[in-house]
Amino acid sequence: MIRVMIVEDEKLIATAHQTYVERMSGFEVAAVVHTGRDAMRAATTAAAAGTPIDLVLMDIGLPDASGLDVAAALGGVRPSPDVIAITSARDLAMVRSAVAHGVMLYLLKPFTFAAFRDKLERYLEFRNALPEGESAVSQRDIDRAMGVLRTPEERTASPKGIAPQTSDEIARVVRAAPNGLGATEVGKSVGVSRVTAWRYLEKLADDGILQRRTEYGKAGRPQVLYVWR
Repeated sequence: MIRVMIVEDEKLIATAHQTYVERMSGFEVAAVVHTGRDAMRAATTAAAAGTPIDLVLMDIGLPDASGLDVAAALGGVRPSPDVIAITSARDLAMVRSAVAHGVMLYLLKPFTFAAFRDKLERYLEFRNALPEGESAVSQRDIDRAMGVLRTPEERTASPKGIAPQTSDEIARVVRAAPNGLGATEVGKSVGVSRVTAWRYLEKLADDGILQRRTEYGKAGRPQVLYVWR
């Protein structure tokens, strides 16, 4: 069982991440913390107790420290946990910095459960591709394991006909509308047809990212609005 620590300062988001982890076979939530200081304390305590943290889901924007600095500091814990960065930062400099600080994978907010599941499944494949314990590894072992992490998300996370970039853009548009949006409005904002927008909105709602709300007008059929959870 892979022991996971969630590091996220927003408690509602941390709870959502915990729910996602609990839906995954082979993973368990070992700790949920909201600051970098608490993350270091929890990881150190767990390692000393013989129940080390295996994987950290790290928010980059913590109130007391950069999540990247915390990720680098966790490298000093023995055994050190692996880190997946969870952030809305999309600039290339941030991505490069994440890699330099030892981040293994990078997951952009907002994301669907399918994208979340893909990252954890790829991480699990990475661990399984390497020998257990402290055994020496061959170049072939390393190449195979790293190849799992480099697998494009589109091959495994996205259902047929669903593009992650479009899904992210639609989620961003809805998140910016506190009162929710219909498929027609979303389609116009993103530049896709109403039917295409509806298909993505339904998928995001099924994944728990959006909430459906029916609005009854004075005339015509009721309209379904999609609201950010």
